[in-house]
Amino acid sequence: MTNCLFCKIVNGEIPSNLIYEDERVVAFEDINPQAPIHYLVIPKKHIQSAAHLEEKDKELIGHIFFIASQIAKDKGLDEGYRIVNNCGIDGGQTVEHLHFHILGKRKMLWPPG
Repeated sequence: MTNCLFCKIVNGEIPSNLIYEDERVVAFEDINPQAPIHYLVIPKKHIQSAAHLEEKDKELIGHIFFIASQIAKDKGLDEGYRIVNNCGIDGGQTVEHLHFHILGKRKMLWPPG
């Protein structure tokens, strides 16, 4: 997708504070952090949202969650963390590229706040 912010990050067209990359995903610091630790994990493949996942994406989603758990371990989130996916406009999704937030180093409340 040519006009997607996250695709431009994946392609190196927009700089980011990259913390992880492999052949399927990248992870980087959120530019508007909502917690002392706030990273995004995104697939390199453009998928608009969780609502647009196909059966062939199941392994990729498992990989994303595995990488998120490894990042949490590497960053010392021993007391816990939150993984968030916003889906669609009403779900709070602001970039139309599937992404997962990793938030930590603060007490998470429910409802979020």
